[in-house]
Amino acid sequence: MQDFFVFLQICFFSKINVVKIYEENPNPIKIRHVVEVLRNKGVIIIPTDTVYAFACDIFNASGIETISKLKNKDNKSNLSFICHQMSQVSEYARMDDTAFKLMKKNLPGPFTFILQGSNSLPKLFKNRKNVGIRIPDNNITLEIVRELGHPIMTSSIPMNDRTEEYFTDPELIHEMYDNRVDLVIDGGFGGIIHSTVIDCTGEEPELVRQGAGELKY
Repeated sequence: MQDFFVFLQICFFSKINVVKIYEENPNPIKIRHVVEVLRNKGVIIIPTDTVYAFACDIFNASGIETISKLKNKDNKSNLSFICHQMSQVSEYARMDDTAFKLMKKNLPGPFTFILQGSNSLPKLFKNRKNVGIRIPDNNITLEIVRELGHPIMTSSIPMNDRTEEYFTDPELIHEMYDNRVDLVIDGGFGGIIHSTVIDCTGEEPELVRQGAGELKY
């Protein structure tokens, strides 16, 4: 009976395109609801351990185009994969020993690692040599990816000339993007500092952008 009432609550929330999920104990019914939206080619907004971000299934071509338009970018260079764990990373990217050890020390965490793509990348990315990889320290997003069974494509929501609250408060984020995305996850207030980016495609890891977190070597 309790699950039935939770289901009714989800149905009500979905009408206004926002679902409240607590990071400490993500409700599995709500997680499955989010995953169904992704499987039905939906574009969503998710919390991470840094800033709120757009997301869709990595096999959703139309969703990726939608995110690129929302970001006002013609290319997809700033889109990254969110994986559930390291074994999933190895399916879509190549890691040498140095990169693997560095990622193991720092993930889950507020970092984006640029790696060489593997032959298992979806057809949409066959022309890309490299791919950004994230495993954020956020239980909501990790549970979504785990339930989906493969990574999601993500890109942070743009921070324009609006006040800081419009990028950290999920209710105001919903207000900004209502009717332009299929679902907003309310996972509490987000941050304003982006992930730290490390390029692991060369001989030595290179710090591309210092953001949240201190990298452990």
